[in-house]
Amino acid sequence: MASERVPPVFPRFTGPEDERRHRKQRLAAAFRLFGRLGFDEGTAGHITARDPELTDHFWVNPLGMSFRQIRVKDLMLVDHLGRVVEGSWPLNQAAFVIHSQIHASRPDVVSAAHSHSIYGKAWSTLRRPLDPLTQDACAFYRDHVVFDDYTGAVLDLEEGKRIAHALGGAKAAILANHGLLTVGRSVDEAAWWFVTMERTCQAQLLAEAAGTPVPIGPEVAEKTAAQTGGHGVGWRQFQPLYELVVAEEPDLLEE
Repeated sequence: MASERVPPVFPRFTGPEDERRHRKQRLAAAFRLFGRLGFDEGTAGHITARDPELTDHFWVNPLGMSFRQIRVKDLMLVDHLGRVVEGSWPLNQAAFVIHSQIHASRPDVVSAAHSHSIYGKAWSTLRRPLDPLTQDACAFYRDHVVFDDYTGAVLDLEEGKRIAHALGGAKAAILANHGLLTVGRSVDEAAWWFVTMERTCQAQLLAEAAGTPVPIGPEVAEKTAAQTGGHGVGWRQFQPLYELVVAEEPDLLEE
C-alpha cells in the first residue's frame, strides 16, 4: 500500500551537516530540472549554493557534466579564491567569476542560477526589462534589472563585480545578449525564479509577436508582486518540481 503523501513544510535543520545535505540535494535536483526543461547549452550554465558553514565557499556543477546526470556526490565545493576544495572535475571559470561576486556582495543570497535558456537569451537581446503582462510576470515587477554592457564571456572578476553591482538587491537580472540570472534565499527559490522568468520571457515574446500587449497597471502590478514575488512563495512554487524529479530520478540523491 502506498504511503500517504504529506504537504511540504519549510525545513528546520539540526546543524550545518544537515543543512549542507539539504542544499546539495536541492541543487542536484535543480540541475536535473534545468536539463529537463532544456536550459542547458553545452557547458554553459551554472547554479550555486552557499555552504552553510564555510559561508565564503559555494557548491557548483562540474564543468562538462550534463545537467541531466548530476548527482549530489558530483557537486564541487569552491572557495572565494576559485580553488576547488572538493571535487575532481574542472571548474567553470565564468561560474566562479559571476557567482563568487554575487555571494560576496549579497550575504542574503544562498543560491544563484544562470543559464543560456532560449527565451531568456532571446529576450536579453532587446535590453529591456520585462513588463507586468501577466500575474506570473508581476513577481519581477520592480525587482529585476538589465545589465546592458555585454563585453564577451564573463571571465574577469571585475566583470563579475559589475554584474553583482548592477543586480543590487533585486531577485533577477537580464544580462544583455547573454541570458538570465536569478538569486534566492534558498536553492528552491533561485531555481523557481529562473524557471518562471524564462517562461515570462517566452510569454512576452509571444504576446508582442501576436499584437500589442496591454500591461497590468502599476497599482495592481505592485499588489500582485507582493502576492507572488516573496521569498516563501518562491520556495513553495519549487516544491512540486522537486518532488516530481526526485520520484522519477532518485539517483540524483546519491552521496
